Amino acid sequence: MTTSDKNIVLHVADVHKSFGGLRALSDVDLQVEEGKVHAIIGPNGAGKSTLLNVCIGRIKPDRGHVVFNGNTLDRHAPHEINQLGVSRVFQTPEIFPDLSLLDNVMIPAFAKRDGAFRFNAMRGLSGEKDIREEAEFTLQDIGLFERRFDEAGSLSRGDKRRLELAMCLIQKPKLLLLDEPTAGMARHDTNMTIELLKRIKARGMTKVIIEHDMHVVFSLADKISVLAQGRIIAEGLPEEVRGNPKVKEAYLGEAHE
Repeated sequence: MTTSDKNIVLHVADVHKSFGGLRALSDVDLQVEEGKVHAIIGPNGAGKSTLLNVCIGRIKPDRGHVVFNGNTLDRHAPHEINQLGVSRVFQTPEIFPDLSLLDNVMIPAFAKRDGAFRFNAMRGLSGEKDIREEAEFTLQDIGLFERRFDEAGSLSRGDKRRLELAMCLIQKPKLLLLDEPTAGMARHDTNMTIELLKRIKARGMTKVIIEHDMHVVFSLADKISVLAQGRIIAEGLPEEVRGNPKVKEAYLGEAHE
């Protein structure tokens, strides 16, 4: 299955997913344009994280397809999807807490290059000069270079999320999926993350963002899709979605006037 529009990087086509008798996704169809930031918002339990898990191959849809750059992703394993150029930042940071920040960023670079990370204790991570330099540059880019030798587990929650973002960025993904990238952050950390994501956006990287903080959404999004009870109930430019009465009712809990 392919998409006819060359500007569409990701096409979620008529995706359904149920868990037992609970329908998590129904008739979900959305298209993400190249170089854009596409935000997915909605109340808790709307199916947002399930949708991202379908996109990265952790969950197989019951029906429908996810197509990325002409590749039908539901035919691929998660590591193969990553190799195709899709990376994801999770709700809870997935890092190596006992390793240094520098090692954390180098490991996914090896995995991207080699298809899998296999540690050679005789050689060590430090023996790879090019990847080490790229990891240091990436840490500089996200503002954590001065802590590159610290254990990752010592970081604050906000810095752990930035570290995980660095672990994605070093892979140079064509599509970056971010699941609540500012969750649990203080406002200062949130604003730092917004500025970081704006810099990444300026480089043309395509991103899908799940986020509850509307300040983050309206600071970054080019287009917004609204999920409620597993269905897309509204979609459009930020200013169009902001005033949509269906969105106010489903997401903000407000009744129609």
